Amino acid sequence: MAVLTVFYTIFAGLLLNVPALPIIHETIRNTYFHVPMWIAMFTVFTISVIYSIKYLNTGDEKYDLIAVECVNTGTFFYVLGLITGMMWANYTWGAFWSNDPKQNSAAIAFLLYCAYAVLRNSIDEEQKRAKISAIYNIFAFPIMVVLIMVLPRMTDSLHPGNGGNPAFGKLDMDNHMRVVLYPAFLAWAAIAVWIASLRYRIRLIEYKKNEIN
Repeated sequence: MAVLTVFYTIFAGLLLNVPALPIIHETIRNTYFHVPMWIAMFTVFTISVIYSIKYLNTGDEKYDLIAVECVNTGTFFYVLGLITGMMWANYTWGAFWSNDPKQNSAAIAFLLYCAYAVLRNSIDEEQKRAKISAIYNIFAFPIMVVLIMVLPRMTDSLHPGNGGNPAFGKLDMDNHMRVVLYPAFLAWAAIAVWIASLRYRIRLIEYKKNEIN
């Protein structure tokens, strides 16, 4: 069902009518892709935090594997969110990167999760690596939320939903777009969870194989 919804989103993004708006014009179709990438990212990042907490409470290595693969998957969707956002910014703001507060905050938050990967790869001892990365992940998530969702709203921004700019309102969308967009949120989030689960299963097989050897 999620895959079918994604294909329908692509079809809708390319063919269905959208509101005739100044400046952004047809680029509003990117809403079907740019925003769901962030929803997918937030979904698996949230799951990663839950399992990081579970790991600290139980010490079960499987929980750490779930957390790290959710972070890896979330980082992938983070990159997609940044790329689609930069492409949209180039058409509507005149540059891929205009130092908008939302862009800068998103870049800083992205570096937080890049640091997570560096941290894990810098520690050899398994339990120590899992514990430290779990603690880091728990603190990184709320910081990321503040950087992306809170700070940009406290200043002027070109990005919709910030600095007085409307988002998902009558000026931006119509009901036809909402019918496509909201199911797309669920579909892309489900695909992100599915990818993370596949990566976890592969990691678990490798972990058990190393234990046998």
